[in-house]
Formats: sequence, structure tokens, C-alpha cells
Amino acid sequence: MFNRRRPPRLETERMVLRLPVHADFEAWAALRVHSRDFLTPWEPVWAPDHLSKKSFTNRVYWAQRANRNGNALPLFLIRNDDVLLGAITLDNIRRGPAQSATIGYWIGEPHARQGYMREAIAGLVGHAFSVMDLSRIEAACLPENAASRGVLEKAGFKYEGVAQSYLQINGRWRNHVLYANLRHDRRGKTEVR
Repeated sequence: MFNRRRPPRLETERMVLRLPVHADFEAWAALRVHSRDFLTPWEPVWAPDHLSKKSFTNRVYWAQRANRNGNALPLFLIRNDDVLLGAITLDNIRRGPAQSATIGYWIGEPHARQGYMREAIAGLVGHAFSVMDLSRIEAACLPENAASRGVLEKAGFKYEGVAQSYLQINGRWRNHVLYANLRHDRRGKTEVR
């Protein structure tokens, strides 16, 4: 089991993964604005107040509550020089016989393709398996998102299939390819279609 009283702080070689705090608002808003065109094809449509301070404040409170309740672990990626890179969330944490969760993430355009997300995924998955005692981490992305598919595969996730109309992305219901990483994975390499 993991300690929900103390906010998690995961350290990797080049960054710290931690819960968002109110002081992150300006860096978060600036990175999201700068990366809007880069992120739009891969994300749900932003609410009209997406970039507002009030909306961000609600995100911070949700992150604290979700962590405390043990149903999600939403973390910001903070480079060792205190630059916000993006975010990663372990969500839909299911206990009991499932011991599983879903991972989702985004990275700001200036920081893409530099290995940060792979490093963050490895750190979070390691924490989920060793500290949180989860057995299965799932992920999904659009079939044409070669960068996301590549980072998942490099992080040890294996292709499992396709989910029809899985999420509404950029205003349309879209199929997603499904991946999973198992704590005790005895599967060989899977065929990617």
C-alpha cells in the first residue's frame, strides 16, 4: 500500500514528478497556450475556461482529493531546473482482484521527443508496481499517434487491440489502440497492427 497522507514525490534522472500546486498556474497556462496546436489533435476539446485560474485551482484540489482517496495520482513533470514539462496521471485505480490503473499524459511542445515522457512513464510505472502494488497499467492512444505509441512501446507496454469509439478527441469519438504493462509480464513481443 502507499501512503496517501504525504504527497508523492517521484524522482527520475532529470525530473521530479509531483502533485500540481497553486504556484504552478502561470507556468502551466503558458505551456498549454504555447502547445495548443501541438496538443489539440490528441486531446478532448478544451472547455471555454480551460486556461482560467479558477479552472486550474479546481485541478489542484481534484489532484489532492484524488491522491488522498487513492483513485488517481495526477503528477506534473518538473525538470531539475524547475521547468514544467507536462503531466502524467495514473487514473481509474482499481483495487481488489484487478489491481490495475490507466495512464494518461501530455508534454509541452518545446519538450517533446527528448525522452522526458519515457522517463516519466518508467518512473510512474515503477512506483505503481513496487509501492502501490498494482499489477496492470493500461494506456490508450490514437492509432496515428506514432510518438505516443513509440513511447509506450519503449516503456515496456505491449499492444493489446483496438477499442471502438473509446474517447472523444478533438470533438469526435475516436477508436484507440490499447496497450498494457504487466508487473509480471511473461508475454512475448506482440504484433502491432
